[in-house]
Amino acid sequence: MPAFTLHGTPGSTNTERVLLTLHEGSFTDYEFAPVDLRTGAQKSPSHLALHPLGKVPAITFPDGFTLAESRAISKYLARKYSFPLLPPATNLEATALFEQAESLETLYFGEPAGKIGFEKFAKKLFGAPTDEKVVKQAEKELGVFLDVAGSVLLKGGYFGGKEFSLIDIYYIPLVQRLYVVGHGHLIESRPVVKAWWEWCTARPAVKTFLEEAKKMGPQLPA
Repeated sequence: MPAFTLHGTPGSTNTERVLLTLHEGSFTDYEFAPVDLRTGAQKSPSHLALHPLGKVPAITFPDGFTLAESRAISKYLARKYSFPLLPPATNLEATALFEQAESLETLYFGEPAGKIGFEKFAKKLFGAPTDEKVVKQAEKELGVFLDVAGSVLLKGGYFGGKEFSLIDIYYIPLVQRLYVVGHGHLIESRPVVKAWWEWCTARPAVKTFLEEAKKMGPQLPA
């Protein structure tokens, strides 16, 4: 019996966040249960019991423990299976800085980058029109954040400090999505952020994961 089941969707950046965490931890003892968003499977009673808002991903353990939301899942798995992606719990200052970086990613990167991905990727898959006003505003907000990231947040080389960590994993799926939908210039035009991206994608686990994700996930219609 696998250690747990991951309920998610190939091509979902939230699901990819957890999958990349598992890749970095070289952890394979789990089952992947696909949730087809295009058929509304995420709103089924069985999935709503896992995530009350009908989102992906969620994980379930044989003992009945269930957890939703990609960042919470990633952090829990890193702690449970001792992936070297978190500061030691005994170091309160390092943990506080980690949580600060986590909050910055969620609010100031994840929000606008997620809007661009939704408008220019998810909507196309469903045949819905892109709201260019939303994209333009999100791009502006993201540019402001990335300017600060290049001058302040990446002083140590990575978003969480001097070492690659779970914080960097939080960014990677959405950054990759920006490239896919034609917004890679937001990264390429900022040398420090671009260097961070090159360091991340040179990691064997990240490189392998991104290659596999490209094959597994849905492709944009021509």
